[in-house]
Amino acid sequence: MMKERYALAKERLGGSLTEETVKEPYRDYFQKTAAFLLMLAEVQEKIQGRDWGSLDPEELNEENEKLYQDILPERYGTSYGNPAFAKETLGGTFGPFLSALYSELRGGIVYAFEGQVEFLTILNELFIEVYNSFEQEEPQYQTVRDIFYWYAIDYCEVFAAHRVLEQIDPKCSFAMDIICGSDLSDPKYLYRYGEYISKNEIETAKFISELPEETVRMMADVYTEGFRKGFVLGNKDLTKKSTVNIRFKLGFERVVKQAIENFQAMGLAPTIYRSGASVLTKRGASRNGYFGGIPNKQFDYDHKDDQMLFLDKHYVERRLEVLKTVYEQNKELAAGFAGPAVMEVFGETPFAPRKKEEALALTKKQEELLLSFDGKASQISNTYMPGDERSFTIISYPVPEIGDQFREIFEEVIRINTLDSDLYLQVQQKMIDALDRGEAVRILGTGTNHTDLTVQLYRLNDPEKETIFENCVADVNIPVGEVFTSPVLQGTNGVLHVSRVYLNGLQYKDLEICFADGMISGYGCKNFADPNVCRDYVKENILFNHETLPLGEFAIGTNTTAYVAGRKYGIEEKYPILIAEKTGPHFAVGDTCYSYSEDTEVYNPDGKEIVARDNEVSILRKEHPEQAYMHCHTDITIPYDELGSITVLCADGNEIPILRDGRFVLPGTEVLNKAFDGLKS
Repeated sequence: MMKERYALAKERLGGSLTEETVKEPYRDYFQKTAAFLLMLAEVQEKIQGRDWGSLDPEELNEENEKLYQDILPERYGTSYGNPAFAKETLGGTFGPFLSALYSELRGGIVYAFEGQVEFLTILNELFIEVYNSFEQEEPQYQTVRDIFYWYAIDYCEVFAAHRVLEQIDPKCSFAMDIICGSDLSDPKYLYRYGEYISKNEIETAKFISELPEETVRMMADVYTEGFRKGFVLGNKDLTKKSTVNIRFKLGFERVVKQAIENFQAMGLAPTIYRSGASVLTKRGASRNGYFGGIPNKQFDYDHKDDQMLFLDKHYVERRLEVLKTVYEQNKELAAGFAGPAVMEVFGETPFAPRKKEEALALTKKQEELLLSFDGKASQISNTYMPGDERSFTIISYPVPEIGDQFREIFEEVIRINTLDSDLYLQVQQKMIDALDRGEAVRILGTGTNHTDLTVQLYRLNDPEKETIFENCVADVNIPVGEVFTSPVLQGTNGVLHVSRVYLNGLQYKDLEICFADGMISGYGCKNFADPNVCRDYVKENILFNHETLPLGEFAIGTNTTAYVAGRKYGIEEKYPILIAEKTGPHFAVGDTCYSYSEDTEVYNPDGKEIVARDNEVSILRKEHPEQAYMHCHTDITIPYDELGSITVLCADGNEIPILRDGRFVLPGTEVLNKAFDGLKS
């Protein structure tokens, strides 16, 4: 039946190329979009049984370029994927809608490569229904919006169910088959995914293929061992688990293949899912899963709120119903899920988006609905995949776009990721011993940094057996180098400021966040001339449209080696937060590091229990779980050179300096300053 529907849809698409039943200015849009969908049908048929190894690299590159060329930056100005161009040429009534439709249809590229005929059919039929409504005369806007709305309602079951299964069922093995069944010494394998393949992915794959076997094995071992240690240190039973989710950027397959073998030796079967391709499965402009090059980050940003076309109470209820049903039908698979193992990359040119008034935007009510959905969806997933039984690990490596010194930088990052944990363990314990004596910590900026923030600390009942801060070495959060805690919100007040920071793929200039009793009371930046636009930018991408967030974490990063490497190669602003958070004090807004596992006892290597796992918001889980979690956690780091001091404030009035003028001054921690000698030289 699906094949018949697919064939009928292709026939209808072909007819639309020559018909003149749609008036201008819409005819050009529909004919070009229909031609694109027919091209996907050709791709889907062509790649079945294709011998990838025998194909010419230039031919593969041309084919890939053809699929993505319309939204590449150099052509985006005249692309219907650009809401501004769509509004200019198609009018203010239908332009943004048709641009959103075009964005959704572009998701068909990956379905063609995966052989997902059902998904291709659904997209083709969506386009045809909208096309039919434009024949003869211009329809009412509500008519075409209703088409998209019922597409979301009717097919969220198909898309969302598939998304869940990709996460928990190893039988969804499209990426796994490529990784384990390809000649990874030849980068042509990259084109098998259907993702955009840029010079970054090609050069990364070539570089990784040339690394010695022992280097690749070491990279994989650090990654998988960090995941295993997460279960040991978190007092969780790994033997109860059967699957692990691997997330990575294309080009690192040789390392991932070794990691797969390591995980299988632990009894874990990998699940590897693609970053969402549909507005029904992706969230905003971020990418979660595996993915290739990003053809145009502005395109992603322009369409981050396209769900405004269907997001209402009915859709939320329907989506939650689907989520619960799929988990219930696959509860054994869900129970075996051990968590994600993430391999990030960094080094791309920092992206500062342009906010377009032509792009679709969520209403205030829709923002509230989305937050409500996040909370309820997390409760459902946590029921079937309990947070206190899961762990994770995350590691990061540079990509060639970082610059001409890529190879040197890569080697330096390998060194950073494998620093001596025992040394840091001892030094950080000295710091924790001092912090445990305090009731608060004051952080001051220096120079143009006007940070002045006092963070309240948990009060210990039994200092001989309890501690406030976790001694974090290279386990789940690689590389080594931080001590962190969940602050007490009451009495946590002041201003956090950083001159320039790169968070979740976006750049912020002069980011400032104010706290009153641990909750965000004000915020802004200087990315845009209009302060209101700046506030909206911060609210959308750091507060994730919450009216406020708690200070979920306070930490002191100790990885001076990573800091110096960043300065040496001029890559500080390109560091991912994973490394950046280790290069100074950092502050996370949102949930604590212990969300959904606060009741699991956690101990430092010295045997003391880390008791500061809750705050006044997360503790609400006991009576009002829907109010306890924000479902976000964004770390913001002050670099050492913007740091005036970090001082422990004791109840008896004494003060214990930890850092002063960007240098460690606490006795027993001075060894960390040796790395700074590299800056002088």
